[in-house]
Amino acid sequence: MTFDEMIDAMTVDIYQSMRRSIELGKWPNGEKLTQAQREQSLRAVIAYEHKRNLPESERVGFIDRTRADGKQHGSDPLAPDVLKILNS
Repeated sequence: MTFDEMIDAMTVDIYQSMRRSIELGKWPNGEKLTQAQREQSLRAVIAYEHKRNLPESERVGFIDRTRADGKQHGSDPLAPDVLKILNS
C-alpha cells in the first residue's frame, strides 16, 4: 500500500485518533510516539486534511488570530511586507 492509498483508505476515526496521538505525544494505549512516528503521523494527518479539503480553521496547527470585534491580533506572518518610501 502506498502513502496515497493509505490516506484514501483512512477513516475519520483513524484520522481523529492519529491527530490526538500527535497532540498528546502518545498512542491510545499509552505508548510514547517516537520522533519518526510523530513526523510520519503528522504528514498523514496533513495529507488527509488536504485531500478532504477541510476548512483552514479545522486543520492541525491553525491559529485563530481574530478578536471578538473581528479584527486580527498581531500581524499575519504570511502577509507580504510593505515597504514605505519617504521623500525628503
